[in-house]
Amino acid sequence: METTKRKLRINGHSHLLPYPEDIPAFMREKEIFWVDEDRKYMLQKNWKRPVTDSSFFLNEKLEWMERFAIDHAVILNLSQLYGNGLRVEEMRQALRFQNDFNARIQQDNPSKFTCGFVVHPGFRDGALWEIRRCVEELGMDLLCLPTHYMDTIGTWRCIFDKENEPIFELANEYNLAVEIHPYDGEKFIKLENTAWRFHLIWMLAQCADAYHFLTLNGYADKYPNMRVCFAHGGQLAQMNLGRRIQGFDGRPDLFEGMQHPRKSVAHPNIFFDSLVHDTGSLKLLIHNQTSKQVLVGLDDPYPLGEMESEPQSSYPGKLLDLAMERNIITKEEYDAMWEDNVIQWLYGNDQKSKDAFYKRVLS
Repeated sequence: METTKRKLRINGHSHLLPYPEDIPAFMREKEIFWVDEDRKYMLQKNWKRPVTDSSFFLNEKLEWMERFAIDHAVILNLSQLYGNGLRVEEMRQALRFQNDFNARIQQDNPSKFTCGFVVHPGFRDGALWEIRRCVEELGMDLLCLPTHYMDTIGTWRCIFDKENEPIFELANEYNLAVEIHPYDGEKFIKLENTAWRFHLIWMLAQCADAYHFLTLNGYADKYPNMRVCFAHGGQLAQMNLGRRIQGFDGRPDLFEGMQHPRKSVAHPNIFFDSLVHDTGSLKLLIHNQTSKQVLVGLDDPYPLGEMESEPQSSYPGKLLDLAMERNIITKEEYDAMWEDNVIQWLYGNDQKSKDAFYKRVLS
């Protein structure tokens, strides 16, 4: 690996909105997704959300990164564009727009962004075709998947259902990093959507459910060239680990042919971002998974991300600064979470790809 004069600060979990004029007309006409001309709201049919920071957009994002000394960011897909519930052709067009947009951001700003692409697992053949296109034609190395998705008959499924193994086989073949991110909980969890419960509570449960089946199915060993990172620290999965172990041991009849949860703890192919909001949770995450499996993820610029906030006396990177100040992590672990662990997730043991990454980032 090339050496650098200083440690890089790489944000492993970021999002970017297209400018309103960059969104195709059909997406607004069919109410799939759009941004209003004043850049104040992102919208879908019967849904809108305020644009809470100007760094949702490219030029403002670059200024924000410079202000907070962030050298590089990993841009995920927009959660609103997982495509659940759309007609097949609308879903394909919307996801293709998202992937082409992210590819262009990466191609135009190679030193600043590594971007992911998204597929809909419910339409497997199309998903496999799109993976090949994004990797071979667009040069992308990060596959973004939801924790849960709607299949072709309207049933909601976990992403790590065995029917999706062809997707994981292809990810393994291409040596892909995979991001697992929750969304759409209100569409299949039958509770009133109030007090932001689906973001504050159920998103964490969705990640824990996906981690449950990733580990029970032994996919980290079955697909050794696929590296998975869970958004938001897989936070509930850390607290829930002991209960899952006791359940597996106490009712083995319910887990025939499945792998023991202990086997995947601190697995080198399972990563978690650092967005857990408090040092106690970060300490538990590191205790369970080791610091090597934790990477910086700010989830900017959403209000639940690690943003500059006067009420919270917060700023991007504060949680890790506090963790080092409180002796939860060492300076070496701190630096690795900002750089080495992100790159290990993205490229695994592919030294050629790591060298190419450093070359484009440091150019």
